[in-house]
Amino acid sequence: MPETARPAAARGVPWRSVALPVEHGGWSFLFEPVVLGLVLSPSLSGALLGLAALAGFLVRHPLRLVALDRRKGASYPRTALALRFAAAYAGLAAAFAGLALARSGPHFLSAVVLASPLALFALAFDLTGRGREATAEVAGAIALGASSTAILLAGGAGVRVAWLAWALQALRALTAILYVRARLRHEREGDVAPGPVMATHAGVFALVAILAALGLAPSLAAAAFGVLLARAAWFLLRPALHVRAQRVGVQEVLFGLVTVALFAIGLGMSK
Repeated sequence: MPETARPAAARGVPWRSVALPVEHGGWSFLFEPVVLGLVLSPSLSGALLGLAALAGFLVRHPLRLVALDRRKGASYPRTALALRFAAAYAGLAAAFAGLALARSGPHFLSAVVLASPLALFALAFDLTGRGREATAEVAGAIALGASSTAILLAGGAGVRVAWLAWALQALRALTAILYVRARLRHEREGDVAPGPVMATHAGVFALVAILAALGLAPSLAAAAFGVLLARAAWFLLRPALHVRAQRVGVQEVLFGLVTVALFAIGLGMSK
């Protein structure tokens, strides 16, 4: 529909609806690795990379709105506003990353390079209206997890700790996304088979426990995944409570805080 045919009420576009994403789960996948990196290796360069990660995360939503409008063959008042926000976010991400590069050197670029294909894959799904698919969500969350490695490398942390932080964040993202998707279906329908989600949690816990036994990962990281396994069993193997999605999200944020705390303590002790 041409812009001139839009009702007058549509012309006053609330900026928040264009500038900020409506989903809440993605914020945890952004802040958890950023907090982990800055707690383990605080630095100005790391803080700049955290801001770059925030700006990069925010650019997805206005770009998605622009792509949605373009697929309709339309240009609404929000389309131009979304383009401006996307350009501003992209500019801020580049500026913050450039400042970090100038201060710390190119040490963190390896994490950015490895995360970029995953980020572009998730963005491609977003721009074609498939961003809610599990594959896209996992890819995007794992890409965000690379911010912990970039922040740690920029702050001078050891290579082993920096890359292990990303690996743990990736496993955390995988289990969290599968769990939340299953939990929401369980609360709505009450008859979701928990087997695949429980098997994934158990497999991740066993993997990290073996790595911890071999001295390749902190034992507290295994404990964190044990907590996540227990929470999946508690909520998925019992009758549905029919709680709202917002409550599930808040609960998962709290579990995320516990997980990051255990990761930070364990990785800090192994530095």
